[in-house]
Amino acid sequence: MRKQASILHLDLDAFYASVEQRDKPSLRGKPVVVGGVGGRGVVATASYEARRYGVRSAMSTREARSRCPHAAFLTGRFHAYHEASAIVMGLLREVSPLVEPLSLDEAFVDLAQADLPDLEVATVTAYAAALRDRVAEATGGLTASVGLGTSKFIAKVASDLEKPDALVVVPPGTEQELLRPMSVTVIPGVGPVTSERLRRAGILTVADLEAVDLEELVRLVGQAQGTGLHSLARALDDRPVVAEREAKSVSAEGTYETDLTDRRLMEGLLTRQASEVAARLRKHGLSGRTVTIKVRLHDFTTLNRSTTLPAPTDSAAVVGRLARALLTDLDTSGGVRLLGVGVSGLADWIQDDLFGESAEGEPQDADPPGLDAVEAGVRARRATYAPGQDVEHDEMGRGWVWGSGRGVVTVRFETAGTPSGPVRSFALDDPALHPWAPPEMQVLEDPPHA
Repeated sequence: MRKQASILHLDLDAFYASVEQRDKPSLRGKPVVVGGVGGRGVVATASYEARRYGVRSAMSTREARSRCPHAAFLTGRFHAYHEASAIVMGLLREVSPLVEPLSLDEAFVDLAQADLPDLEVATVTAYAAALRDRVAEATGGLTASVGLGTSKFIAKVASDLEKPDALVVVPPGTEQELLRPMSVTVIPGVGPVTSERLRRAGILTVADLEAVDLEELVRLVGQAQGTGLHSLARALDDRPVVAEREAKSVSAEGTYETDLTDRRLMEGLLTRQASEVAARLRKHGLSGRTVTIKVRLHDFTTLNRSTTLPAPTDSAAVVGRLARALLTDLDTSGGVRLLGVGVSGLADWIQDDLFGESAEGEPQDADPPGLDAVEAGVRARRATYAPGQDVEHDEMGRGWVWGSGRGVVTVRFETAGTPSGPVRSFALDDPALHPWAPPEMQVLEDPPHA
């Protein structure tokens, strides 16, 4: 275990919503919810103003609207989130070569590798405060909560203590004093199932957990988790900060308004997704060995099936064939709401003619009945304007979509660098109005869930 509070955890506050408030002056200080806006939408992030009404991440958009009907409900602008994240991660890598990103808005930093005169509490505290100021300045005002501790676990706990816009340092030797009154759910991996098992055994706080011996914990929750809980309850965590900059997988997925039941239709959609994934692999000079499909059933059960090739490929035909084969083992008769294809085990080389036939010469399956209709629906949705989307008008300039429907789109004309702007409505097919994106924008994956 470390003797200094030299591990830093940084978490950008309400990240997606904060980026939207930064770029949309009229929404600053108001409830903002980012995520799916349709009937099956899920909240990705809620601003702190919306959280006061009980809106939380992973809540259905329907429930969020009932709790906070006056909030601005926006779809994601992932180019903006990736841009802000890249700025922050770049600053962190200037601090230390050991930066471990956990998501777009969260990372560990090893300050033992930073250029500091010492690692005393006063020194790392001042350094972290200056880093938070640099993040805010570089990102146009985004705030971050930062925790410092002797381990990843303690640093993460510290960053959550006084959110938002806070800096908490846990001095060495005080870790257990901090943890003991806390709920066991503060420990990573203690979700609803595990916490209920522990509750039934009378274990509610970390202090309760600390009093239980290893043998009893293993009996309650199993060998691996019991061993981990036994250590973390005593603030024992020696995991290093590991720099990871390379992509681990490339994937594509879609959620459908109506449950899919036609197997040929599903196979066709997987084929299209496989083509998209393969194109992205080739664009970045990558290939992969493991093909995975993700299927979310009508009851929200999520299934993943994978198969691994003897050598990496970037062939759409190969990825598509394997994805369709994986689907055959699943019972989808009750309906499917989400389908996805991913390739992992990435490499920068490929094995030509993996199956003794070229992708170009392989006959392609015909589109199944109904696929064109689904794809047409997707294209139609893409042609419409989504709430929060960046747009530009030939005369009015830059703005964002306030809402659309019945052939009309309403736009508020403002940007991060302007005052709150005017609202105007246009015909949906107005030739002077068009989507806007930064010229250098790349094709990016949706993040996960923040």
